[in-house]
This record gives sequence, structure tokens and C-alpha cells, in this order.
Amino acid sequence: MKNLTKIFSIIIISLNYFTVSKAQEIPSSFADLAERLMPSVVNISTTTTVTTKSNPLPFEFPPGSPFEDMFGSPQQRQTSALGSGFIIDEEGIVITNNHVIQGASDIFVRVNGDEDYKAEVLGADAGMDIAVLKIKSDEKFKPVKFGDSDKSRIGDWVIAIGNPFGLGGTVTAGIISARNRSIGLSRYEDYIQTDASINQGNSGGPLFNMNGDVIGINTAILGQSGSIGIGFAIPSNSAQKVIEQLIEFGETKRGWLGVRIQVVDQGIADAEKLDKPRGALVASVADNSPSDKGGIKPGDIILEFDGNLINEMNELPKIVAATDVGKKVKVKIWRNQRELMKNIVLGRLETSSDFKPQEKVTKKPKENKIEGLKITVRSLDKKDIEERNLPKGTTGVVITKIEKDSPINYLEVNNIIVEAQKKKIRSIDEFKRIVKSTMNSNEKTILIAIYNNQNQRRYIGVKLD
Repeated sequence: MKNLTKIFSIIIISLNYFTVSKAQEIPSSFADLAERLMPSVVNISTTTTVTTKSNPLPFEFPPGSPFEDMFGSPQQRQTSALGSGFIIDEEGIVITNNHVIQGASDIFVRVNGDEDYKAEVLGADAGMDIAVLKIKSDEKFKPVKFGDSDKSRIGDWVIAIGNPFGLGGTVTAGIISARNRSIGLSRYEDYIQTDASINQGNSGGPLFNMNGDVIGINTAILGQSGSIGIGFAIPSNSAQKVIEQLIEFGETKRGWLGVRIQVVDQGIADAEKLDKPRGALVASVADNSPSDKGGIKPGDIILEFDGNLINEMNELPKIVAATDVGKKVKVKIWRNQRELMKNIVLGRLETSSDFKPQEKVTKKPKENKIEGLKITVRSLDKKDIEERNLPKGTTGVVITKIEKDSPINYLEVNNIIVEAQKKKIRSIDEFKRIVKSTMNSNEKTILIAIYNNQNQRRYIGVKLD
């Protein structure tokens, strides 16, 4: 009995020790960490000069009217904005968000809550929403260093320091709520989500781990009224290469593949005989782009890029952008139910055709009904090609009506169908035959290629009734 009591005592002591040791991982206070880091976090204020015309009369003149110049006199007014940032070099290099300083005529950085300095922009990138500033001073400043954001885990403690609502030196704490978030702000989204309170004015400020390393740049909140416990930060590992390029060149130099891609869903995976939905489906290939020269075609599914597996479509743009311009990379694709390897020499995104604006769409009248898809189409003509700025020689049909119970009711009127089952559509009759043949087959899954109303080419796998 004494031995049994002793055993139980040992177990209880062990459990108590385990509980205590685990509890020690939860910080009892963030005071020491905050005190160490706050001198490296800055408040940013900007002024922007806006020119407007004043009209003393209670009505407006039509544009181009001679009275517009007579009664409307140009006036200048100053607007201001607030944000946050952090110092990464003792010479006064400051990181913030691009939207904090965009269009600013003057930028001021407040260090340690009491000393203001004028700053200049070394470089800015709207794509990832990052800007690099240089404080105009010969003083030495206290920098912080970047940590490895890939090592951060959901549930890890983090603190944010910034200038919310102009209240500088504000510290908030929370945990990492999620990783790899996309909220529709840019093509390079890979946000860290945190429940540390992030508000207006926190933009550009740092998200620290418990070692005091910057693992994120606070960039966005969910909702416009203030913190609701959901904030988003650019991961440090994504930001660092952009920051290095902005410091060295004053601009970014991202890799460019020259394809438009889309998600591989179950319908497309079935149609292409792929084991499961994975990779990125090539919807279109830009003329004379690296992909065009390397032999990649619309309908290919990119499975691997430069040794990196592509499980989700949104992984590819980030990996390509982070790859050096001019590098020769191996790209594994899925084509005609087998894997192929292509060698691609990357171009530069900033000088590519991807930066050109899209043409507007003109609506057209309806024509013929496709029973299997429950849509109405008309023939594509030369005027369509010119107005939509489509590649020369494009053939297909234009959707003019989509029934509510259509299997492709998520498409839009004026979308153009150019392929079915990897065959070019040269006439409505030809399209009808392919649809009918598919409906009479055992699989009844048709793969169509379309141009949407933004002139983006994409594939869709459709199960026919």
C-alpha cells in the first residue's frame, strides 16, 4: 500500500511539473519585450497636396465649357495620413506599407515618440504593398531584425506595435490565428492572420514573435470600423526579397512566366484524367512570353516549378515572382494524360504584357441554343476580335444567354467559348456536335476553354446531364 501511494505521488508530482513547465511558455508579461522593441518602431505621418477647382455658383458647368475656366479657379489643399513602420538598419532605413506613403508630398517619421525626422522614399512596390524609406539624418538608430516567418505556427504568441488612430507606441498582443490567407488585395497574398488588435494607423507596423524578430508587416484588417480580432500581415520571408530589391534598385524585378492560370477543380481533374485536383491550369499563354518560347500551351497543368510542387493554383505566382529574372527553370506539366518537363527562361514581370490594360467588352445579340449546356450563343466575328483585342485567328462562339439551371450558370453573358475537348470551335454546328457526342459518351464530362469578360482565357470542366 505504501508503495502504491508512493507511485501515485510520483505521478501527481510529474503531472504538476508538466503543467507548470507548459504554463511557463505563456508569457506572464510582454513588458520587457515591448520596452526593448519600441525604440525601433516609428510613427509615420504624410501630407499630400491636392489641387481642386472652386465654383462660387450654385450649379455646375459642362466639361469643356468656357465658363469653367472663367469661374472655376484652381485651389490647393493639404491632406494627411498616419501609419506605422520599423527600422531595419542603424542608418535609418524604415519599412512600411506602400499605401501609407503613396502620393505623399512630404513624409515625416517620429522615433521614440518624441523626435520627428523628414524621410525620403527609396523604393515602393504596390504589388506587395511595401515601401522603403530613408530617414534624413546622420544619427544612428536602433534596428530590429527579420525572423523566419515559415517557422511561425498557428497558436504562437505575437505582439504588434504601431500608431493606431495616431496613438503612437501602442502595443497589442495575440496569437497567430491562421496562415496562408488570401483576401483579394493582390496576386501575391500569403498573409499571416492574427487576433492581435490591428486598427487604422497600424498599417506598415511590425508583427513580432516572442524572440523580438519581425515575422510580418501589418497590412490589412477585416472591416472598416476598426479591429474585430482579424488582422493580416505580410510574412517576413515574402517581404525580404522585395525589400532588398527596393533598397538596391529602387524597384522590383519579379520573375515572369507569361501565363494566365486558374484553379484545377474536380471537374477539370476528371476531364484531364488527373489523380486529384492539383497544380495550376494554364488558361492562356502570352505571345513571345517565356512560356510561349518554352513550349507551354493552353490546357497544360503546371504541377511543379523549379523543384517546387504546386498543390494550389495561388502558390505558383508567388514562387515565380520570387525567382530571379533570367533564370532557367524546369517546369513539370500535365498534358494529354502524361507528365512532361519544359525548360523556361524567366522574363521580368514589370516589363511584360501583363501590365497592359484590358479592353472593354461590347454586348452582342443572341443566336442559337446549345441544349446540353442550356445556353444561347452566336458566332464570333471579326468585330468581336478587334473590340476584345483577341489573338488573330481566334474562333469560337459568344454566350448571349445562360439559363438558371445551366451547368455553367456561373459564367457571364459575352464570355467566349473557343475550345471544347481541346478542339477549336470554328462554328456553332461544330460546337453542338462535340457537346452531343460528349453527352452520348460514358463519362459525360466536357472540357471547354473560354475568354471571360476581362479577356482572360480559362478552362472549365463541366459534367453534362
